[in-house]
Amino acid sequence: MGAMDPLAHTLVGAALAETRLGSLGRTTLAGPALILGANAPDIDAVTMFLGRDVSLGFRRGWTHGALAMVVLPLVLTGLLLLADRAVAAWRGREPRARAGPLLTLSTLAVLSHPALDWLNTYGVRFLMPFDGTWYYGDALFIVDPWVWLLAATPVVLAHSASRVSAAGWIVLGIAATSLITGFEGAPAPARLLWCAGVAAIVWLRFSGRWERHLPRVATACAAVLVVYAAVMAAASAAAERQVEALLRARALSGEAGPSAPLEVLASPAPANPWRRDIIVADGEHYHFLELDWLADPPLRAVGGSIPRGKRDPVVEAALTAPHVRGLATWMRLPAFDVEVTGDGYRVSISDVRYARRPGGGFGATVVELDRDLRVRGPDARPRRADARRAAPQTGGD
Repeated sequence: MGAMDPLAHTLVGAALAETRLGSLGRTTLAGPALILGANAPDIDAVTMFLGRDVSLGFRRGWTHGALAMVVLPLVLTGLLLLADRAVAAWRGREPRARAGPLLTLSTLAVLSHPALDWLNTYGVRFLMPFDGTWYYGDALFIVDPWVWLLAATPVVLAHSASRVSAAGWIVLGIAATSLITGFEGAPAPARLLWCAGVAAIVWLRFSGRWERHLPRVATACAAVLVVYAAVMAAASAAAERQVEALLRARALSGEAGPSAPLEVLASPAPANPWRRDIIVADGEHYHFLELDWLADPPLRAVGGSIPRGKRDPVVEAALTAPHVRGLATWMRLPAFDVEVTGDGYRVSISDVRYARRPGGGFGATVVELDRDLRVRGPDARPRRADARRAAPQTGGD
C-alpha cells in the first residue's frame, strides 16, 4: 500500500535512460543515475524494519520532500563520481563521468519519484521537513498495468539481446501477466489489452524495426504515460464532483442513502480506468459506493456504511499513545470506535481508505486506556466478560 510499486519507479527511470537523456552531456553512468535516482527517495523503506507505525509516520516524508529533492541528487551524483573514479583507477584510465550532466539527470530522476507517488491515494508530503501536509493525486491504482507496459516497452527492446536478459524478461512478463489478469474486478477487455501489449513488445523486439528509432520510441512512451496519468487524475476529480452532485440531488429529493457529503474520495480501480471506488463521508458515517461510467445507473452502493466516530476526549487520549503517532499523522479518512471495558476503554482506530473494520487491517490499530484516560501497556487487555459497547459516537472528526 505504501507507494507506487518499486517496479514502476525502476522502469520509468530505465525508460528515461533510453530517451535522448541517456546521452546528455556525453557522460557515462547516465543510466545508473536515472534508475538509482528514480528509486532514491524510497530509502525511507528501511523504517519498515522499525515497525509499522514508525513507517507510517516517516514514509513519504523527509526523503520525498523539498529538502530531499535538493540533497538526494547531490549525494547520488557524488557517489557516482566516486564510483567512476574507482573504476577508472582500477582499469588504468581517465574518469569519464561528468558532474554537471549527472547532477541534471539525478535531479530529474529523483523528482520523478514523488510525482509518481502522488498519483495514488496514499499521499506524499512534498514540503517536508518544512510542512507535513499530505497531497493526493487519487489517479492511479498502486499497481498500474499501463504504467508498467508503457515504461517497459523501450527497456525491453534495449536490453533483451542476451539469452540471460531475455530469460529474465520472460519470467518477469509471465509473473506480471499472472498478476494483472488475476486482478479482482478487472474487465475482460483490460486483460486482453494487456496480453496484446505484451505480444506487441515481443513482435517489436523480433521485427528489428525499432533499432534506429529507440530514443523516439522511448520518448513517445514517456509522453503517452504523462498524458495517461493526467487524464486519470482529471477523471478522478470529475468522479468526485459527479458523485457529490448526484448525492446532493438525491438528498434534496428525499431518496434514501447518504446525506449531503462532506467529503468524497474517488479511488482508482485495478486495470479499469472506467471505474472508481467511492468513499463518501457525511456528518456521521462513511459510505462505500462504486462509480462505473459504463454501467447504468453509474453509481451504486457496494459496501454499506460504518460510523465515523467522534474525536471526543477518549479518542484524543488514545491518539497520544506512542504506537499510533505515525498513524495519527498519516490518517486521511479516520474512523473511531470506542468500547467501554471493565477497567477503562478500548479504542479502535482505522483509516477507511484501507481498513473497513475497526482496528483491523493496514492502517488500523487498537489502544487500551484506563479509566483516567491513560494509555495502558501493549500487553494489557480488557476483561471481555465485563465489556459493553459504548454509546454510539456521532459527528465528524
